[in-house]
Amino acid sequence: MIVELITEAQASGARLQPACKIVGLSIRTVERWRRWPERDDQRRGPRQRPANALTLTEETQILAVMTSLRYANLPPKQLVPQLADEGLYLGSESTMYRLQRRHALRAKKRMIKRTHVSRANMVHRATGPNQVWSWDITWLPTLTRGRYFYLYLVMDVWSRRIVGWTIEESESAELAAELIKRICRDSNVDPRGLVLHSDNGRPMRGNTMIATLQWLGIVPSFSRPHVSDDNPYSEALFRTLKHTPAYPRMPFADLVSAKLWVTRFVAWYNGEHRHSAIRYVTPNERHLGTERVVLDQRDELYERARCANPERWSRGTRNWSPVGTVVLNPQPDRAAA
Repeated sequence: MIVELITEAQASGARLQPACKIVGLSIRTVERWRRWPERDDQRRGPRQRPANALTLTEETQILAVMTSLRYANLPPKQLVPQLADEGLYLGSESTMYRLQRRHALRAKKRMIKRTHVSRANMVHRATGPNQVWSWDITWLPTLTRGRYFYLYLVMDVWSRRIVGWTIEESESAELAAELIKRICRDSNVDPRGLVLHSDNGRPMRGNTMIATLQWLGIVPSFSRPHVSDDNPYSEALFRTLKHTPAYPRMPFADLVSAKLWVTRFVAWYNGEHRHSAIRYVTPNERHLGTERVVLDQRDELYERARCANPERWSRGTRNWSPVGTVVLNPQPDRAAA
């Protein structure tokens, strides 16, 4: 009967997915029933509630946290580590995503165009801070059409920390060279042997920039020629910058307002943003060497949660060990290929 009703609805112009949703079935179930017409409805009534299911109180608490003013903009992958740092375990990421789907709390994803490119042949490995840096320049719109401010950003590949930045009204190798010298001086970093990766833009390969790097003892590294997406860490940083909810919807009125906003962004990114590639610790925690304390506290919290409800854990607890070596432009595994 149900299959006949769905078939009739489709014949009248209805799509299969909405029709299945109305009767409370999945598309796979209907397709399976159609293969065996003699078996119409094979359901056996409501299933027994799992013994390890969340209680109504626990579910209400999780929903209250996810819809609160403080955490409403955070996805579960960011929310779970933040709650762990505050000494609170409410449920796993999958549990929170499931509750979001059930109660229609998930925001519509913004479509992002992704293009596959092979990375540069030069491979650099970082086992600690200030070994490999990546930098690039992005444009910030102004009130004048066709006029932009230029944001120079330098980040540490190992810790993802923004180690220096500046906003200028033009792109030039001289300004980039002054920025690198200022970062090394203000951060008290020994630049000898440090790798600085960038794309092949004109400021990156300018004579003043190359001469400054040689004078400082910095090893320049460049992406492949004519490949714009070959600087992955800086590209990911700019994507975070321009997709954060705090990014201004209107162009910047002047250089002062642009610098003020970037100052706030850098403080948030380095000190509050929990980066997914480094076990959801902040770049400052990793760069300054306090990440192990944070991760150990999370591991202890998860062990206590597992002991409190062992039936909810089919495997071990989440891996909270620190990320070791970070590789810039890793080579593909030929054996696996």
